[in-house]
Amino acid sequence: MEGQEFITDGEGTDSGLRILYRDEALVVIDKPSGLLVHRSEIDRHETRFAIQMLRDQIGCYVYPVHRLDKPTSGVLCFALSSELAKTVSTNWATASKRYIGVVRGIIEESGVYDKPLKEPWDKYGDKMVNPDKEAQSATTRYRRLATCELPYTVDRYPTSRYSLAEFTLEEGRRHQIRRHCKSFSHPIVGDTTYGKGRHNQLFAEKFGNRRLLLHACNLTLTHPLSQEVLSISAPFSGDFYRVLTHLDWLDVVSKVDSRLIDPQITDLCSDLLT
Repeated sequence: MEGQEFITDGEGTDSGLRILYRDEALVVIDKPSGLLVHRSEIDRHETRFAIQMLRDQIGCYVYPVHRLDKPTSGVLCFALSSELAKTVSTNWATASKRYIGVVRGIIEESGVYDKPLKEPWDKYGDKMVNPDKEAQSATTRYRRLATCELPYTVDRYPTSRYSLAEFTLEEGRRHQIRRHCKSFSHPIVGDTTYGKGRHNQLFAEKFGNRRLLLHACNLTLTHPLSQEVLSISAPFSGDFYRVLTHLDWLDVVSKVDSRLIDPQITDLCSDLLT
């Protein structure tokens, strides 16, 4: 959700950002929806950034290995030196990034979005970021996890249908999943840039959802020092957790990765639901 406030409802901790993994080389956090990774001209009004908050929280400089869109939550990896960050980034093509999102309509059981993407429009400059640059290859693989049909009228249909889907990226272009989903008529719910306002409003009114329903649920990568394969998952929380609860999708998510449903977070969110 471009321009949304930093959402803390069930997505942070009393002591700051939720740290999923930390050693002498890497620190991995669960980035809340609505938080920028670093300062950006696109969101000039923002004063809080993950890189600064994490630095203040752990008392040392951190170097981002990759990025997540502001409204996307989930696994975000930092290195503890510029050299380590370069090592991880150089081998980033071998890393596996998995996302789960809620999209409008019934998506196919599985498939591939293979559509080159140009740089998105700059909403301040009203021009392409790189107007002369050709579209870059972009491949998004998806798998349908669950579906639902809600008894609410949106557009011209008496009911509304949605899918829970898992996405994996091969490249990781800016807004890749969101733009691919839009171009294939399955926009992500809660997306104020590429989505459908009436569906976003339905989820806000019926489920109290105030965010983009896209979560970077898992990152698998090779440790830059030990060469050990790390698999790090970020559990669902806050608004996204409540949507999963209302749509009876918690068991589906747990079967994908049991780490995505954390008992402590579940207890917190259950209190908020009552």
